[in-house]
Parts: sequence; C-alpha cells; structure tokens
Amino acid sequence: MHVRDAMSTVVLTIGPTHTLRQAARLMSARHVGAAVVLDPDTCGLGILTERDVLNSVALGQSPDTEIAGTHTTTDVVFASPAWTLEEAADAMAHGGFRHLIVMDGNEPTGIVSVRDIIRCWAPVRRAAAQLTG
Repeated sequence: MHVRDAMSTVVLTIGPTHTLRQAARLMSARHVGAAVVLDPDTCGLGILTERDVLNSVALGQSPDTEIAGTHTTTDVVFASPAWTLEEAADAMAHGGFRHLIVMDGNEPTGIVSVRDIIRCWAPVRRAAAQLTG
C-alpha cells in the first residue's frame, strides 16, 4: 500500500497568525490532529499538531494569545503519494513525529498520520493471520 491509499485528502490549512485556540477549535471540528500552516509572507509550509498546542498549554501559555506561527514546525519532512506506507512509517519513526504533509509537486495534497497507517495495515494483518492460522 502507498501513502495515497492512506492519506487524508482534506487538508486543514491555517495562517501563522491564528491563535492556538482558533487552531485547536478548527482541528477539533474537523477531527484532525494537525494543520498545515501556510505563511504567505515566506511562501513556506509548516505543521501545527495537537501536541504543539498541548505543550504550549502545559508551559502555562495562553491559547488565546499564542499564535500558530510561534509553535509551527517548519523543518518538515514531506511525503510523496507514491511512498509506501513502510517508507512513511520509517520517516515518522526516525523523525519522532506522527504526521507527514503529503506533497504532489509544490502542492500539499494530503496528510498521513500514524493512525492512517495503522488503519490500513490492521485489515491486511488480520487477513494474513487468517490465511496462515
């Protein structure tokens, strides 16, 4: 299986000036754990995850005044839709993160998460166990 088979194709995008509360509300409403942060001033992409929001709150920072751009990971590893799920899982394991922005050329076309990979692998593993068991 490939990243294209597992990724979410509806990508939540926010700007760097969104507050963490605004970002958290959008992520919660869409049931996603990450948002792509588009900075029109730098033409750059970053990612803000639920863990970034949680870490900020744990430090006592206000989600009403902290902005996404301050907590965005900009040193992002991008996945290709053609990557295998093994390649994506390996990149996540080595990088210590749970989401990859999927790029097709210069456009973000999806996000793949650890949960997406597990969702795809679980039925395959069950079927293999039934064949061998």
